[in-house]
Amino acid sequence: MNTLGLEAPANAIRLFNGSDLNNWTTRDGQPVGWTVEDEVMHVVPGTGDIMSRECFTDFYLHLEFRCPDMPEASGQQKGNSGVFLQGRYEIQVLDSYGINIPGMGDCGAIYNQFAPLCNACKPPLEWQTYDAFFRAPRGELKSRLTVLQNGQIIHNNIELPGFTAQPTDDTAEEPGPLLLQDHNDLVCYRNVWAQELALEGSDTYEPR
Repeated sequence: MNTLGLEAPANAIRLFNGSDLNNWTTRDGQPVGWTVEDEVMHVVPGTGDIMSRECFTDFYLHLEFRCPDMPEASGQQKGNSGVFLQGRYEIQVLDSYGINIPGMGDCGAIYNQFAPLCNACKPPLEWQTYDAFFRAPRGELKSRLTVLQNGQIIHNNIELPGFTAQPTDDTAEEPGPLLLQDHNDLVCYRNVWAQELALEGSDTYEPR
């Protein structure tokens, strides 16, 4: 399932409008230092993470990202960024193209918790997609997550044990923002939107 360029449904929230970043702040609520050009947001290294003003509970997220070509770099220094769901759970962004068995720090990993089921990465400088389906924790029930990268399932309804590193707060059952990480690399994002999901279905049935 190729979702590159997928249009947002009518009821989705466009987190990035393609022209400015007025809908985003830094972690401490200040104006962001990233730039926008040709409907693409560009990380400006050293200006800090950015997060959406909108907050979410259960949601479907679509975004597209592009890693720079850094042939002399390796490991975590190779096109690094991250997509933090609710500001608390990081899906790693990295140039991991060609790695045979990706680990818990490679692209698509839930950082330091789950390695992706397969390496779905495209080469650097090519646009890639994340489609994430997130269910927030409820009481003793932990959060759950399914992620597709470039149309391939890389996490299948996993139960998250807790926050990944550097969450925005520690209030697990409160709505949270989408956060995009500045890890000092020239990663780009575009076509970022989210669709809120119903917290539960109906408990009644009315035949017609």
